[in-house]
Amino acid sequence: MALQQGLHQRQKQVQRLAMTQTLQQSIQILQYNVEELQKFLDQKALENPLITVATTHEEFVSGARKTSSGQSVDENYMNQIPDDTHQSLFEYLLDQVHLTMRDTPLRNLVLFLLESIDHNGYLKMSVQDAMTKTGANKVEIVDAITLIQQLDPPGVGAKDLQECLLLQAENDDWAPQAAVDILKNCFDELANRKWQNIVKKQNVTLEEIQTVFDYVRTLTPKPGALFNSEGSQYIFPDLIVKNEAGKLSIYTSRAAKPKVHFQRQYFQKMLQRKDTEVTDYVKEKKREFDWISRSLEQRESTILRVGKVLLNYQQDFFLEKTKELRPLLLQDVALKLGLHESTISRSVNGKYLQTRFGTYELKSFFSSAVAKTDASPEGLSVDSVKKLLQKFIHEEDKSKPLSDAKIVKKLAEKDIVVSRRTVAKYRESLNIGSSSARKRYE
Repeated sequence: MALQQGLHQRQKQVQRLAMTQTLQQSIQILQYNVEELQKFLDQKALENPLITVATTHEEFVSGARKTSSGQSVDENYMNQIPDDTHQSLFEYLLDQVHLTMRDTPLRNLVLFLLESIDHNGYLKMSVQDAMTKTGANKVEIVDAITLIQQLDPPGVGAKDLQECLLLQAENDDWAPQAAVDILKNCFDELANRKWQNIVKKQNVTLEEIQTVFDYVRTLTPKPGALFNSEGSQYIFPDLIVKNEAGKLSIYTSRAAKPKVHFQRQYFQKMLQRKDTEVTDYVKEKKREFDWISRSLEQRESTILRVGKVLLNYQQDFFLEKTKELRPLLLQDVALKLGLHESTISRSVNGKYLQTRFGTYELKSFFSSAVAKTDASPEGLSVDSVKKLLQKFIHEEDKSKPLSDAKIVKKLAEKDIVVSRRTVAKYRESLNIGSSSARKRYE
């Protein structure tokens, strides 16, 4: 029997969320951090004649905090003016050449080679390439490189890391006695901690090698990096937590709620015109203003609601910085506030909370539970386990540092069950070396 195929029409009801442009823009506003929000509003003010943004530069900067240290910066906005006198590494080296060298063919070679020094201070042109491009002989090129390597900062003009560190040690009167010889002849062994090989080659003790190793760690692998820094980066907190006599309160910072004003007189004036296109235009811009106002209110309200949940849940931490954070997931806050988890994610990413002891990104207060113990039935957070790991390593015998397996056992003694691989991951996230890298000979 042959199968017959036919086309049939059916009606089917399906629920879908229509992502209108307005909804997409509202979501985008929630994602913006304070600085991005300010730039967005400034752009809208340029495009929409009915909008003015009242946030001043002084207000904006007054809430700023350094991103790395979490400590307050000078709130005098005059100190935030960019330094236009900042020199690049090339300009700094060029000034030294003009001030210290006569106008000779050798100086011309130095000037040529300066253009091949990268932003970290390394010379990226080989001697052979320099000979080919300039017509100079090898001795002249080497002499020019030597002159560059005598310039400040120490280590500039090196061809690789070993030469860079060696140049710094050679120019340091306080360098350990064995530093130059070890860097010159046993660099790989020193870096890979094959110190017994160095003992045999250089006739030095493990204690002397340890001293050299500690000294080398004080040197800079990128002597030119200082000249390429873009200055301090600042963050602007959305929320501020205050602790007054043990009573916590949270509120939105001034920088996080810019004042957007509507040019009503201009709007009324445009409506009085008998031009349909002008009328339609200003009505559209009025709708845009209304949408921006609502979106800003919604953004502030959502972030503040999330902040209040964090304040309540992590209360011990806000009262005393040394207290550990409790495990908390995005979905926990989403359920409590009746919002979607993606909304909570947008509310905490790139948003910061200022306390009396530092400024923190909101998402840093979220952490999954690692293990449940009798003392902590709800589970310990990753942050708590990391602090224990740091404590173990801080108290260890430096001549016999704890291996990851031994740390697993010490955690197990506290009823915290994690794998050796997890311990290694936490240790690496804390920038703590392996047991072999932490071993000291003193």
